[in-house]
Amino acid sequence: MAHPTQLGFQDAASPVMEELLHFHDHALMIVFLISTLVLYIIVAMVSTKLTNKYILDSQEIEIVWTVLPAVILVLIALPSLRILYLMDEINDPHLTIKAMGHQWYWSYEYTDYEDLGFDSYMIPTQDLIPGQFRLLETDHRMVIPMESPIRVLVSAEDVLHSWAVPSLGVKMDAVPGRLNQTAFIASRPGVFYGQCSEICGANHSFMPIVVEAVPLEHFESWSSLMLQDA
Repeated sequence: MAHPTQLGFQDAASPVMEELLHFHDHALMIVFLISTLVLYIIVAMVSTKLTNKYILDSQEIEIVWTVLPAVILVLIALPSLRILYLMDEINDPHLTIKAMGHQWYWSYEYTDYEDLGFDSYMIPTQDLIPGQFRLLETDHRMVIPMESPIRVLVSAEDVLHSWAVPSLGVKMDAVPGRLNQTAFIASRPGVFYGQCSEICGANHSFMPIVVEAVPLEHFESWSSLMLQDA
């Protein structure tokens, strides 16, 4: 999760998020080089009285500054489109979870099981135990098996919400009357935090999302225990 004074993204916990981080670094380097070149040209023009008449009226340089930006845009667009298609790809998910947004909590339904579902409320500050994070912990976490394709069906009961977990590279709008889907793979075990990313009302900032990725055998034990309690 994010920590104080952090400037970059959270550590990637899924292959898609790793690709997004690489693309961010790729695009940022291009922007940095362009900014440096433009700054150098501005400083050079301001700090000297000399003028190059061949630069002021040159067919060759006009071709260069027309073609070069087009090439740079292609270098940015191609990896961007590749990641866009990767994010939309859903191949044979091992588990499907339906996430419903409410004012102001999330409910989860494991559709591959007959009666496995629960509501997930934020834990009030006064009920937190040492080590838990304020405004981020929930009474029930969405538990998933690691290294397995997970499909999440996202919708809402009342107003617009958005189911987002930055470490997993997932963000999907929850629209009443509409069923959206997204997919991810947790590449390592851990607890990953997110929040509703749509301004959905007075308690918008009090409906966090907690995804816990565990080994498959631990997930099977958890699901059996939840079904027994149900």
